[in-house]
Amino acid sequence: MALQHAASGDKIALARDDADIAFFTSVALAKTPHMELIRLVLPKERPMPLHKVDGEVTLQCLEGQIEVDAHGKTVALAPGEMLYLAGGVPHSVRAVEDAVALMTILLVHQHEPAVA
Repeated sequence: MALQHAASGDKIALARDDADIAFFTSVALAKTPHMELIRLVLPKERPMPLHKVDGEVTLQCLEGQIEVDAHGKTVALAPGEMLYLAGGVPHSVRAVEDAVALMTILLVHQHEPAVA
């Protein structure tokens, strides 16, 4: 069954339940042609390895504590703190303690070549 994304005007619950950590239940909450909103559930023992995305990214810690490695340094985020990364910046994410974060990705679209 396909995941139902939130529509404009829908309320989105960001809280997790105890099963989310156990099953690493990250959820794409909303997706449009221009952005994707993801609730990341990050168990302490399951880091996200080094990767990059084309679009700009924000990562807001909602619960727990996370560390992000990017630009040759480590940034620790506690609840209520947020990090911005430019598109294409390699980064890894890990939970110092079980954590929940809200990630927004601005999607980059390749323009079709102009037809003469």
